[in-house]
Amino acid sequence: MTFNTALITGGNGNLGQLVAARLESQGVKVISFDLPHTQSEATAKRHAEILGDMRDHDLLRRIFEEHKPQAVFHLASMLSGSSEADPIAAWDVNATGSVTLMRLALEFGVGPFFFASTVATYGPNLPDPLPEAAEQWPENIYGATKVAVERMGVYLKQKQGLDFRCLRFPFVLSPFAPDAALTAFASNAFKAAATGAPFTFPIEPDTAMSALFLDDVTRSIVEIAQADAERLAQPVYNLHGYTVRATDIVEKLRQRYQTFDCSFAPDEKMVALIGSWPSALVSDGAARDWDWVVEYDFDKTAEAMFQLFETP
Repeated sequence: MTFNTALITGGNGNLGQLVAARLESQGVKVISFDLPHTQSEATAKRHAEILGDMRDHDLLRRIFEEHKPQAVFHLASMLSGSSEADPIAAWDVNATGSVTLMRLALEFGVGPFFFASTVATYGPNLPDPLPEAAEQWPENIYGATKVAVERMGVYLKQKQGLDFRCLRFPFVLSPFAPDAALTAFASNAFKAAATGAPFTFPIEPDTAMSALFLDDVTRSIVEIAQADAERLAQPVYNLHGYTVRATDIVEKLRQRYQTFDCSFAPDEKMVALIGSWPSALVSDGAARDWDWVVEYDFDKTAEAMFQLFETP
């Protein structure tokens, strides 16, 4: 799959910029779409930068008309915390806006259309490890919007030929984890340890999580978008990097920062959410269909996080 121009929604965010950099290194022209006031010197270097809102459907149409993207990387989304605070806005942005974007991709003959999904599309009482075909009954609005877009994307692929490609990500460890993400606590623990600040984990010490490092996330997004469509036996794939427990994170941090001061104060909502997630996702399909290989285990992830937080 080759394309020369790509639209990235959420393109000015940390994930969007990293995906853009990977694409630009291959000669792809990137059109970045994101909220007003997200622009920077780095984003100004994109082929084009458009500021607006996913709810502005007329603006979305003009992007396709004027900039003619050949592929879409749909990363824009209200995150879990902000979605729970305003579920109506979350539905309008995450679900309705996404469907509008997919319909425009169909109308203008654009594809592949990549959509970033999440393990939060599943509900409680899950098998562990989690098979990709497990039923999806999320109990939070963020997960509900994501699974709705998955279903519509698969429908449009089957009925109208949209080249819909989707990855469900587990817990992501990132030095740029957004505060609005409920899962940012693990990444924030690394930051606290590196700066000498105390930290409180909002989960139980023995909580085991399926995790993936940010670099593997960005690489997977580009790789599935460029994969041979004839090899893709399914439109949606789960990704799993490694299993890590909260106590593993503490141990690793104290090996590096002996005076790291942390405690555990389990939050009921966090325990209900994170504690219900599986410790591993079955992701054999990605290896089979597009040669996916995980590069970062937890040790390599931790070392990368240390370097990023310790570099001036």
